[in-house]
Amino acid sequence: MKVVPLGEHVVVKRMDAEETSPGGVYLPEALRQDLHQGRVLSVGDGRLLSTGERAGHQVSEGDRIVFRHYAGTEVVLDGEEYLIMNEDDILAVVSA
Repeated sequence: MKVVPLGEHVVVKRMDAEETSPGGVYLPEALRQDLHQGRVLSVGDGRLLSTGERAGHQVSEGDRIVFRHYAGTEVVLDGEEYLIMNEDDILAVVSA
């Protein structure tokens, strides 16, 4: 199933928290940090401008992003959890 957001919204799949520390030590669930990172799955048409045209998105499908703590609306589709958020809630694109 493909979810296509409207306007300036994007669909994001949240990334899972790391189970081990950088040194290889297993982290119990209580110590894992809640990651505010995800992968963009789809983008809408863009923000509607006063001229009637659409502004392009700064992110594209497949981008790894960092977003605000309380960003987006969580939805569950076919047993998978997604976030639908406004592009303004995205803080940065992470490149490898």
